[in-house]
Amino acid sequence: MNTASNLSPMDLALKAAWDYQLLTFPNPAVGAVCIGEHGEILSVAAHKKAGGPHAEIYALRDAYARLSGDTTLVDCDDSSLIHTYLRDNHNNCFKSVSMAVTLEPCAHHGKTPSCAALIRDLGIKKITLSCMDPNPLAAGGSHLLRVAGVECTVGEAALEGENLLAPFVAWQTKPFVFFKWAQRLDGSVDGGIISSNASLQHVHRLRDKCDLIVIGGNTVRMDRPTLDARMVNGKAPDVLIYTRQSDFDRTIPLFNVSDRRVFIESSLERIREYSLVLIEGGAAMMEATREVCDWYVCYIAPKVGGGLATIGHRQEDFEVMSAKIQEDIILWMKRKG
Repeated sequence: MNTASNLSPMDLALKAAWDYQLLTFPNPAVGAVCIGEHGEILSVAAHKKAGGPHAEIYALRDAYARLSGDTTLVDCDDSSLIHTYLRDNHNNCFKSVSMAVTLEPCAHHGKTPSCAALIRDLGIKKITLSCMDPNPLAAGGSHLLRVAGVECTVGEAALEGENLLAPFVAWQTKPFVFFKWAQRLDGSVDGGIISSNASLQHVHRLRDKCDLIVIGGNTVRMDRPTLDARMVNGKAPDVLIYTRQSDFDRTIPLFNVSDRRVFIESSLERIREYSLVLIEGGAAMMEATREVCDWYVCYIAPKVGGGLATIGHRQEDFEVMSAKIQEDIILWMKRKG
């Protein structure tokens, strides 16, 4: 597996963005890298949450601190303040800096100022992009940069950039649906807690961004889950219990979460009313929801034993779009073909 030392700037930008995939909802996940005069990596950054600084702004903030020695902005998450401070204090320190960004910098002033305008004003002369922005409201950054004389190249790692952008594209017209499961190295998915605490927190961060969780009736009866985002002080999405039997013990925690709607239905049509949908379950749910799932995320714990059930014996081939190793291995995948 590649390490950071032999990854290209665009690969580093893509890798950074995947750490925040779906966590930026309803914004796209974006990564950015600043490169020095001699090819050295000055900064690697990602967009972290909707309303916060874009990836380019974090990358420019951190590159500025390294180039100038000025640490005033080092912990700043105020996009407007970063924009203003860099414009007023850059002293041409970016004149030999280039950038790699997974998505065309925004041209408009929305919740945050225009990234393209700041890149232009700081004097950066070269930028490489993976994808153009499909959102007409924000698009146009590459044109703005080219008019200002910035060398702008589009299409590096284009397929990888399109994969990264897929949820954002889907949100424009349909729900984006992903299936989550955890397993041990022996494939077992039952027998108590499988994932590390870091992985569990990641799941809760994803739940906080989702507006619907889908789960099977048998899982509800056996596991008696809450299905909230308490580990990150997040919200509890609505729940669709996909089942043909509507009898449930109403003391099961998921039924007693405030500001939540719980649907008990034998159809998946309810999904159409939502934007970001998480499906949790095992083999039966994976098979039942196959036609509605866009992506799959799997947490593989480095342990064996403790369970008997697996995700199933059905043949399925996946394309791995991102693999991250921490205490567990996190795989973001889509079906091949």
